[in-house]
Amino acid sequence: MRYSNIADFLSRGRGTLARGPVAMIFAEDAVELDTTIRHHRQLGFPTVLVFADPGWSAPDDLEDRIHRIEADPRREGCVADAVSRIAQAAPGQWMYYCYNAEYLFYPFCETRSVPELLAFHAEERRDAMLTYVIDLYAGDLGQFPDGVSLDDTHIDTVGYYAQVREDQQRNWAPKERQLDFYGGLRWRFEEFVPWERRRIDRIGLFRAKKGLTLRDDHTFSDEEYNTYACQWHNNLTAAVASFRTAKALKANPGSRWEIGDFRWHKSAPFEWHSRQLLDLGLIEAGQWF
Repeated sequence: MRYSNIADFLSRGRGTLARGPVAMIFAEDAVELDTTIRHHRQLGFPTVLVFADPGWSAPDDLEDRIHRIEADPRREGCVADAVSRIAQAAPGQWMYYCYNAEYLFYPFCETRSVPELLAFHAEERRDAMLTYVIDLYAGDLGQFPDGVSLDDTHIDTVGYYAQVREDQQRNWAPKERQLDFYGGLRWRFEEFVPWERRRIDRIGLFRAKKGLTLRDDHTFSDEEYNTYACQWHNNLTAAVASFRTAKALKANPGSRWEIGDFRWHKSAPFEWHSRQLLDLGLIEAGQWF
């Protein structure tokens, strides 16, 4: 189905949100959009909403498996507004959001589906899951000048760290069970990235409820949603393997010619398997064995 805007979808297509969990994919361009859709369908998302420019044409095998909503995800505030409005329309439903050329990975995702993942997470009385946005990048920028290659994909194996997240409303006191996470290309090439966009944490999976809104910094209005774990023990975490930063750095005139290679001595080929992310400590299995 195709919808002219979010209001049109909520008028004619709201019933599709009953089949969850729901994936929302925001297409800033067409780069690897089809593989992004296929990856998340294979993980078990029965409902996939694609927010894209009207000019994008879906491959024939995907056209009947997605719900297309015309939008411009590059517009400031578009993603936060769309996620918030869709969440308001289906309280209680689990949802996920990402951009094109981004791929969700969680512990044992090769054999366990997203519905299984979220059923377990809900049993632990969690309504949201922290996802780290892990930068992917092409190894040979001469061959892949936009920084994107599924066959020559690399990842940073070190350089990730966290800082206390401070509460401006409470005299900058530390927020309970919240941290700001950094690393990847945004850390190594920070001179080209505005400071407010250097974090790599995102609450990518969450349970919708009335009054819940997403902020522009990828945090939610309910502070408990922004925590990395419950009060009792560590919880599951996931990762969003993303070419988004690599694309931006090679598209931005200020950084395009300054970066000749994304690789460094701590780069490694990305294996497209959750075991690598578990071994690097970039995702956490918690109590889910």
